[in-house]
Amino acid sequence: MFYAIMGTDREDSLEARLQARPEHLERIKQLQGEGRLLLAGPHPAIDSEDPGPAGFSGSLIVAEFASLDEARAWADEDPYTRTGVYAQISVKPFKKVLP
Repeated sequence: MFYAIMGTDREDSLEARLQARPEHLERIKQLQGEGRLLLAGPHPAIDSEDPGPAGFSGSLIVAEFASLDEARAWADEDPYTRTGVYAQISVKPFKKVLP
């Protein structure tokens, strides 16, 4: 089943986000390589493709896991979680309807 992992950044997270980004992307690319990634990306803090120093307010990852517990465990081990980029994480089942 798919699960939506929604992380909300803490205030002033941009520097920590940039430092943890390579490891974070590597884990997402692993999901992609396994054919389990539906989509992933950040939420710009302002209405812009490149928010510059405004940074990001969080991220969304939708990927396939065997269970909700497995999805939560994966999210707990994410570099953005471990390094304190995320102030909060929500993991919910996701049912793809369209397209």
